[in-house]
Amino acid sequence: MLNRLLLITLLLAILPGCALFATNEEEDSPEESLTAQSMYREAKDAMEAGDYETAIQRYEALEARFPFGKLAEQAQLDVAYAYYKYDEHESAVAAADRFIKLYPRHERVDYAYYLKGVVKFSQGQGSFDFLSSQDPSKRDPESARKAFQYFTELVQRFPKSQYAEDAIYRMVYLRNALARHELNAARYYMKRQAYLAAANRAKYIIETFQQSPTIPDALVLMTEAYLQLKLHDLAYDSYRVLKLNFPKHAAVKRLTKQVRKPV
Repeated sequence: MLNRLLLITLLLAILPGCALFATNEEEDSPEESLTAQSMYREAKDAMEAGDYETAIQRYEALEARFPFGKLAEQAQLDVAYAYYKYDEHESAVAAADRFIKLYPRHERVDYAYYLKGVVKFSQGQGSFDFLSSQDPSKRDPESARKAFQYFTELVQRFPKSQYAEDAIYRMVYLRNALARHELNAARYYMKRQAYLAAANRAKYIIETFQQSPTIPDALVLMTEAYLQLKLHDLAYDSYRVLKLNFPKHAAVKRLTKQVRKPV
């Protein structure tokens, strides 16, 4: 009986040591480290060759097999870019979001925010085809709005990021493009004689996209819409703002003859 107890005690003492040894061997195995590096190199080579589908497969295989370590972190960031290049935009944003959630303090997390903006910026370009005969009021610029939001997050969180300057340039472009989208929608409503909808769109531009180049044209359109609605006081107010801020606008002279000053 005594011998049995001694045997059990010895086994209990040895087992934790074996488990620790096995864990360390698994983490530090040179063979597995070389395998991870090999998988990462295969993925990177596929990226450089433009074979984005293979790159995605290799990166995800690396993450699954070796979920910890620097290569796994880099693979998670790289796969987001690979999805973007493969035109899988939603997957690219999801991968970038996953990286941000897992590594909020990573030295390259700013790139994940930037990539999200670039993906949506690319997606949103089709929303601004103003030469199309399609009703502009029905086009959905949601991707452009999302891009603006993602770039804003980047600039606010990482104002010194190397990507901040480009993000700001893109934000200016997006703001002006979104304003033009709204102006075209307002003009469409004017042609359809939906004057209240036109006036509301113009008002939205003025309130939302201050300093945009579309502001003077929005004021003109709002004045014209109010005139059609026989809301002369409101028409005069918008005309007065136009004349005060943009006295050389071509429409000022014409509207002067149409607008009545309130008594």
